[in-house]
Amino acid sequence: MSKLRLAIVGAGPAGIYAADILLKAERQFDVSIDLFEQLPAPYGLVRYGVAPDHPRIKGIVNALRDVLDTGNIRLFGNVTYGRDITLDDLKKHYNAVIFSTGSVRDAPLPVPGIDLPGSHGAADFVSWYDGHPDYPREWTLDAKETAVIGNGNVALDVARMLAKHADDLLPTEIPANVYEGLKASPVTDVHVFGRRGPMQVKFTPLELRELGELNDVDMVVYEEDFDYDDASKAAIESNKQIMVLDRIFTKWRGEEKGNASRRLHLHFYAGPVEVLGTDRVEGFRYERTKPDGQGGVVGTGEFREVAVQSLYRAVGYFGSPLDGIPFDENRGVIPNREGQVIDDNDEQVHGVYATGWIKRGPVGLIGHTKSDAMETIKHVMNDQANWWSPENPDEQAIVDLLKSRDVEYTNLQGWQSLDAHEIALGEAEGRARIKLVDRDEMLAASKVTDTE
Repeated sequence: MSKLRLAIVGAGPAGIYAADILLKAERQFDVSIDLFEQLPAPYGLVRYGVAPDHPRIKGIVNALRDVLDTGNIRLFGNVTYGRDITLDDLKKHYNAVIFSTGSVRDAPLPVPGIDLPGSHGAADFVSWYDGHPDYPREWTLDAKETAVIGNGNVALDVARMLAKHADDLLPTEIPANVYEGLKASPVTDVHVFGRRGPMQVKFTPLELRELGELNDVDMVVYEEDFDYDDASKAAIESNKQIMVLDRIFTKWRGEEKGNASRRLHLHFYAGPVEVLGTDRVEGFRYERTKPDGQGGVVGTGEFREVAVQSLYRAVGYFGSPLDGIPFDENRGVIPNREGQVIDDNDEQVHGVYATGWIKRGPVGLIGHTKSDAMETIKHVMNDQANWWSPENPDEQAIVDLLKSRDVEYTNLQGWQSLDAHEIALGEAEGRARIKLVDRDEMLAASKVTDTE
């Protein structure tokens, strides 16, 4: 029986699900899987891309933990592809590699003034409030009025974190420096802008409903945005999720406002035109849009301005190129056919696969990630003729290589120690966990041991 030595680069949900699916699949060969992650902790955007006040994410974390805790997958944390290990290294020690590195950069918003001081990418802000070790610990929160551009779940997460009172985040795993930063924020108004109408948004009813549950925050919507066209009316009648969105908006439209110390405004039919200011953000200029009858919008020629002192663009995530691997600069993904990586000539690259957002772009929920991984794994299993023939597939060889390069890698036991340490820190303060932020502190808590 032949053996598959598989490397997976990226220990978020996409990589972990791919490993789990392969281990559970009926196959004609043995499997040995090594999972490489550039951070000392796994779980990717589940740990570093979701607001800390989302307790339902715990269910996803528990499922991922169960996969790792079986002990059938070796985890190498704090190992960066392109620096600590290379494509040549992987070819020498494995039959194939799956890249599941995700999309962690902000997609661009090409409007004048977008680079002014006070204008931020939402991904950077999310990484700050989620305690990502590679981001600065300080974040300037000095704006009374701020704008969020986008109509997806990330935009709502950012808006909610900006508007929510810091004390209401204390039961979560919010890092201490983030709590202090949000506590000092003078914010009174958060404005969320989207190009299309309220029935064409990309966020889920659950995300929207959570906004209305914020303590001491008024939800403000504008009646002019709710003169529905025929397409919106049809969507409400035919789509249960959109019907629920309409109910939430209808409730907010009928509520009295004015008692809260903070306000969260939702603006629709607002196409970004310019970020205003000279030395820093002073306002946001947008064009009023209207439905075009085909699911999109067109400009009306009416321009409006809103005074804000900071702005966050949440118009999507974007992938990053990887050394030696083809990359689509326009879409921010690795070009592929159902997970089989292809080169500039549309030819399959032997031994190289992709899954998750680096494969299909930053769309879909966790359920999509599982089906996505199944598609990729199917090709990995059926592509034995395209596997690499490694010179040294021995499992100890990659351990020896990392040691020879003085890579301070962590393993599964190290992650379990870090996990337990964070939980213990939280228990001492009546919280679920307190997340370590500094990489050196994470490594120390991991109690790095040899991976055998």
